[in-house]
Amino acid sequence: MTASFAPEELRTIAEAPMLAGFALSMVDVGIVSTVPEAAALSKQIAGAAKSYPTNSIIQAVFSEEALKSGAVKLEPPALKAENAQSEALVDEAIARVNAALTTLSGKVSPEEIQEYKSFIYTCAEAVANASGSGLFGSGAKVSEKESAALERLKTTLGL
Repeated sequence: MTASFAPEELRTIAEAPMLAGFALSMVDVGIVSTVPEAAALSKQIAGAAKSYPTNSIIQAVFSEEALKSGAVKLEPPALKAENAQSEALVDEAIARVNAALTTLSGKVSPEEIQEYKSFIYTCAEAVANASGSGLFGSGAKVSEKESAALERLKTTLGL
């Protein structure tokens, strides 16, 4: 089943994995953790079309063709400073994930939605594993806060 998406739907679909990654990055900010975490998210987003070549959702948003067309602009989500390092950002990410899943309901196959869910989780997980917690990223790879946020996201995605 191939679907076409309106510009607002494309934006909603693109925001979910990006905000999930940003939320994980902000849950436990370290002095040097931001750069490797941003790089990990960028790598996942940039490789999405190749990793999921038959997924019409991911191809519609993250393929080179889709990005060149200008139909989707991958911009960092607007974040409120007061939400950084709080559950509010994770709550917002989960709300956007749910909005994206609602957008997809009935438009694409359940298998494609499942792959998209996995992609969202992979983005967040890559961020959590990109840098250690603690001073200069020297601690455990995934902090307790990141682990809790990942678990909430995993539950939301039904993974």
